[in-house]
Amino acid sequence: MLMTTNLERIPFRRILVYASPMSGEPDNPQQTIVPNVVYVLGSHSGPRYLTYVGWTNDLARRLAQHNAGTGARTTRGRAWVLLHTEEFATRNEAMSREWHLKRDRAFRKQLAQRAQNGGNGPAPG
Repeated sequence: MLMTTNLERIPFRRILVYASPMSGEPDNPQQTIVPNVVYVLGSHSGPRYLTYVGWTNDLARRLAQHNAGTGARTTRGRAWVLLHTEEFATRNEAMSREWHLKRDRAFRKQLAQRAQNGGNGPAPG
C-alpha cells in the first residue's frame, strides 16, 4: 500500500520555499526573516517628476533592475532614486500597502516635491 503524506497532497503551486539572501551564514540554524519592503521611486522626466510604487524582498536588487531597464515597463529608460521605504513582516501586508500608496497621489506628490527641493522641507505623512 502506497502511503502519502499531507505534503504530497498539497498542490505544488502552494509550496513556497524562500532562500534567505539576508543571512550571512549559510548554516544559520535560526530562521532569518526577510523583510517585505514597499518602496517609492522618483525620476525627472523633462518638466515632470515621476513616481513609481512597488514592493520587493530585496530592495537593492530591485532598484538595480529598474535602473538597468529590466524592471517594470513603466520604469524603463529613466534613472530612478529611492524616495521612501516601509518594511512589513508579510508579503500580504506589503502588497496591501503598495495598493494604498499607488492610490495616494497626494503623498506621492509630497515625496516628489521634497525630492525636487533637494530633500528639504517637511516629511510627508
